[in-house]
Amino acid sequence: MSPYTIPTQVRIGHVHLKVSDLERALSFYRDLLGFEVTMMYGRQAAFLSAGGYHHHIGLNTWHSEGMPEAPLEGVGLYHTAIAYPTRHDLALILKRLIEAEYPLTGASDHGVSEAIYLNDPDGNGVELYWDKPKAEWPMEADGSLNRILGYGLKYSDSFGNTHLGKICKKDVV
Repeated sequence: MSPYTIPTQVRIGHVHLKVSDLERALSFYRDLLGFEVTMMYGRQAAFLSAGGYHHHIGLNTWHSEGMPEAPLEGVGLYHTAIAYPTRHDLALILKRLIEAEYPLTGASDHGVSEAIYLNDPDGNGVELYWDKPKAEWPMEADGSLNRILGYGLKYSDSFGNTHLGKICKKDVV
């Protein structure tokens, strides 16, 4: 088979998640994160959007109603990443999560982006992030990207010393 390069205009359009309780999932994605419902399929499925698109997130219980979370160990989707347009927007959702006392699982400065991590009510990983301007990306002398992974930073370690705290204090207050 000959090599193939995907066109640069290709984008990932949406994610469709199996959930055990549609109302509980809607409470998270619609009520907490602020997505709007664009279509309901009875009491079994919903499409949600961040505006201007038919759906960014699909939720369904077609084969998963009442089922337990997928095991942490094993293959599957690691997380769904939701991109915020500005650092201020990321700070606002962080503030909302803190006020709701919603548990966070981590935070990271990846060099090219800053992110917070949490799980939805079904244990699906969710990353909320914003991309830094390209001029701020950490570059090597040869022009290649010096990517900082930032693994191991946990929300519970010390709020004021994590990027989570810096985002909240600097961009919301």
